[in-house]
Amino acid sequence: MADMSGRVLGTGKSGSANIMTDMETARLNILDATHAAFAEAKIDIAAIPSASAVLGLAGAIVGGNGQKLQMTLPFQHSLVASDGVIALQGALGDNDGTVVIIGTGSLFVSRAGDEIRFAGGWGFKVGDLAGGARIGRDLLEETLLAHDRFHASSPLTDAVMARFESNPYKIVEFAHSARPSDFGALAPLVFEYAARNDAVALAILRKAVMQIEEGLDAMMPAGPERLSLIGGLGALFGERLSAPYKAKLQKPLNDALTGAVQLAVKNFAAAGKEAVHG
Repeated sequence: MADMSGRVLGTGKSGSANIMTDMETARLNILDATHAAFAEAKIDIAAIPSASAVLGLAGAIVGGNGQKLQMTLPFQHSLVASDGVIALQGALGDNDGTVVIIGTGSLFVSRAGDEIRFAGGWGFKVGDLAGGARIGRDLLEETLLAHDRFHASSPLTDAVMARFESNPYKIVEFAHSARPSDFGALAPLVFEYAARNDAVALAILRKAVMQIEEGLDAMMPAGPERLSLIGGLGALFGERLSAPYKAKLQKPLNDALTGAVQLAVKNFAAAGKEAVHG
């Protein structure tokens, strides 16, 4: 939480808050984090109903989920936005530009004046191109293709086979029940071997970079504009972009939590209340 000058007074952590998959659990975790932030700030939780809140949450822009959650929150004023909005604000401040959030999944967010545009982020099965889950899935596919001698093997595919006890059926069993985060846990291995010039790792990352740049072509105007890559894998891709995109690349100004505080100050300064961000 922060005061209306943007000074952080206290922080709180709780569990996940994806309101598309489980809104009630998300609501309870938001309240737990709020209580923890108030406790750290040494402010009585009785003040929560007089506070204002900006929350950047996964699933907020799907099916009116943000508005539904907003109606159940105990704050005097609240704004539930996509987690991409607070990430954009944190990375760019008040500047126009484009942010690509690359972690287990991926999301493109662009702002021009008052207009914010989203692209991608459709989930592992039908989207999230260049995200860690897709990279991990591609790695397992290439490992099986090497096992079947359709494609050449490499030290990376050999390492993956060894991880699964040299048994391709164990890869299939893993893939059958794996969550996106399980596939994503394999992505760092691809970057590790790419640094060693492993042919398979480099091919997987070239494909991912091509997908990122294809998205940027659709999202960004031709002229100069601020570009930031954020998320767990964002910085790892920055050095792999081709020259025209690298020329626009800038380090994020701040993190997403700072973006939430900035939006709270913008939206609720007139109310003169504390801002809670999550």
